[in-house]
Amino acid sequence: MTQDVKKRIAELESTMGQADFWADKTKAQAIIKELQDLKVEAEGVGKYDRGNAVMTIFSGAGGDDAEDFSAMLFRMYTKYISNKGWSYNLIHENNNDHGGYRNITIEVDGKNVYGTLKNESGVHRLVRISPFNAKKLRHTSFSMVEVIPKLEKTSTDVVIPENELEMSTAKSGGPGGQNVNKRETAVRIVHVPTKLSVHVTTERSLAQNREKAIELLKGKLYKLREDERIAKEKGLYISKTTSVEWGNQIRSYVLHPYKMVKDHRTNAETAKIDDVLEGDVDLFIEAEKGL
Repeated sequence: MTQDVKKRIAELESTMGQADFWADKTKAQAIIKELQDLKVEAEGVGKYDRGNAVMTIFSGAGGDDAEDFSAMLFRMYTKYISNKGWSYNLIHENNNDHGGYRNITIEVDGKNVYGTLKNESGVHRLVRISPFNAKKLRHTSFSMVEVIPKLEKTSTDVVIPENELEMSTAKSGGPGGQNVNKRETAVRIVHVPTKLSVHVTTERSLAQNREKAIELLKGKLYKLREDERIAKEKGLYISKTTSVEWGNQIRSYVLHPYKMVKDHRTNAETAKIDDVLEGDVDLFIEAEKGL
């Protein structure tokens, strides 16, 4: 971090501490964004690598097969997490009636979690004979993995003005027994400028779910800004939305007509797909670290 950057960060933080800081909301938001960008620039993409992470798996194109594939990926990653000696907690799940997931979010705790898992973010593709098709035809389905850093509650790397948030509530099916289902404790928060959204259903109260949701939203915004900064440095274009379908996959899992897992970014591949789906993804993790 250069002295000029240090000086500018100090100036901005001092300005934010003034009593009339929010008198001009447009100016205040511009100052907040400048401060956040400077901190990311100064501290680099490795700042949260040693910390915890939040992983979400979303189903994309492929119907029941995609939701089943999301469940397969969830099992693969939780096996990997267990093998690493890490732990995880469920934050939100939206499952179907045959064991698949439309989406599921977990918080992963351990040493170097974010640095290890962050490059798993992207669209994953499955090719197999569909168990949901009576004609036993080959089917292609897609799921997307998102990994964001878990920011501490006290972190000032991302500051979100209240007027940029939209919150809705619903009945929760999380811990706490039947009483929980009678009260609207589940929370969905949307960050209006970016359209990023989070769901939290597993905390016991509305306030706890809201606090957790804002924490996750900060992680999403940090990751977005980190990706944009890296893309700018490399002269690349980064889309704020990624379609979970053909053409966007980072890795393919092929079960038919042959067995192969291949990462399309690093060209790392293996025919031992059963081992991979049981959590043996070190080949890909190690190759990705050079990205």
